[in-house]
Parts: sequence; C-alpha cells; structure tokens
Amino acid sequence: MSRSPAGSPPVALSVAGTDSGGAAGLAADLTTFAALGVHGACTVTAVTAQDTTGVASVHALPPREVAAQLDAVVGDLPVAAAKTGVLGSPAVVRLVAAVAVEQRLPLVVDPVLVATSGAVLGDAEVAAALVEHLLPVATVVTPNRSEALALTGLGADIPDPTLATALADLGCAVVLTGGEPTAADRRHGTRTDWLALPGSPPQPLTHDGVPTVHDHGSGCTHSAALTAHLARGADLTTAVRAAAAFTAERLRAGVGWRLGRGRGPVAHTVPEPTPASTPATTPATTPATARGPRAATPTGGDR
Repeated sequence: MSRSPAGSPPVALSVAGTDSGGAAGLAADLTTFAALGVHGACTVTAVTAQDTTGVASVHALPPREVAAQLDAVVGDLPVAAAKTGVLGSPAVVRLVAAVAVEQRLPLVVDPVLVATSGAVLGDAEVAAALVEHLLPVATVVTPNRSEALALTGLGADIPDPTLATALADLGCAVVLTGGEPTAADRRHGTRTDWLALPGSPPQPLTHDGVPTVHDHGSGCTHSAALTAHLARGADLTTAVRAAAAFTAERLRAGVGWRLGRGRGPVAHTVPEPTPASTPATTPATTPATARGPRAATPTGGDR
C-alpha cells in the first residue's frame, strides 16, 4: 500500500465495468470516491450497454488490456486501496489477485455475478476463480445474499450469520448485505448486515433502512465507500459502518428522483453550495436607462 504525499488526497483504484446509464460500476465507484475526498483511478474490465431497466449487452475486455491499465495506474499513482466489481473472466481474476499481492493493496471484492435484471455478469468459472484466487488475498468481500450463496454453494435456507461465517472461512472478512430482515428490523424499519472475520463469530451491523426503488448501484456505492474509508486509513469495522451510513444517506437523497423507466440510480450528486449574498454596488445615482441588461450575480461556475 502506498501513501499520498502530504496535502494530496489518498488514491483508490476501481477495477470494474462501465454502466452506460451512469448508476453502477465505475460511475458509482468514482463518484463515491470523489464524494469522500479520495482521488479515483480506474481499470475498465468490461463495457456494458445498460439502463435502469436492465443490461442489454456485455463486452469483456481482453486480459492484456486490463493488465496494461493496471500497470499504468500502480506504476504511477500511490494507490492506498482498491476494489473490484465485474471482472469478466477467470484470467482477469487471477491478474487482479497477483497485482493485489505484489502491491500489498487493501482489497475490497464486490463479487458482481448477476445483475438485478438477471443478466449474467460472471459465470460459474468466474465465481470459482474468485474463491480460489481473489478471496484468499482480499481484505473483505461484500456480497449480497444471492452472491454469497453462489460463492459458497450452500442451500437457500441457510441463515445469514451462518452464511457469512462460511464465506469468511474461505479466507477474508465478509460483509453480507441484503439478507433477510430480522424481527427487530421489521419492528424498527432497520436492516442488518453481517460482518464475519475468519475464525470469529459474526457481528450484526444494524443501520437505517431506506424504502426506495431508486437503488440501482447501491452495492457498488457501498463497496466503493468502504474502499474510500480504508484508503483514508480507517480500520475495517469503522470503514464498514461508515460505508453503510453513506449508502443510506445517498439512498435517502434520491428517494424523490424520477430518472429512467426502471430502478433509478442512487443519488451520487453533491448539492451545490448556496452562494454568499453579494451586496449591491451600483451607485444610487445611476440612471435606470443606462444600466442595460441585468447582469447575473457571479457564482464561480455554470449554474
């Protein structure tokens, strides 16, 4: 892991696919990094044609092109943490694992295998490569319940804490998201993620639930926020809690959005600061007919 020079922001690297609708993948990762004060670098693994209704096509880049991008980034920038999304092929999985070990990078693995629409973004061979090569060298993996089942091969009736523990036995910490609500969750409108460390009992991490259909990219946003906090030097538990809080806040910000025909994007915009009021400077004696068109008050940028 590298440190940025004093006065420079930490650098986080996303190794993932594009989303032409701007909601998930690299779009979510880079905007989340920026919102949390981290410079984002990227390596494109796949180009997708998708919108809020689903994924129309996926084009995986050749491993040599992925390798060239990785070499360019880690050979020049002081990457403090990295994350993965769609990786596209077992060869790319192995490539990322080798770079993570060589660079000693804190690594967050978001094991994107199947889109919400049902489009396959990683087949059984990719899942097997994640288990064999990437999870043993990762800092933490952040699957939802269906992804955790795919990685472990366990039955659908397994409880969330047991599922998180089984996945942690594969070699890295686990944050299991999107599981079944607990009884307390149903009473209080909360949701519970599970943090499992290898060899330790799982810990429930409860956070506010946000009732919204505008959640496209929430998994990417969560894992990117976790990566950003690790890049800033937070310990794992602190980073996990901060990532959940950030994602919930961004979901709340987009509840009223109406973008697209399907599941709308998580709100990644940062509100524009309110400009300070500017005192009038026009002399009282200036004739009204001499003023011409009213000038816009300077705001420091386009509105």
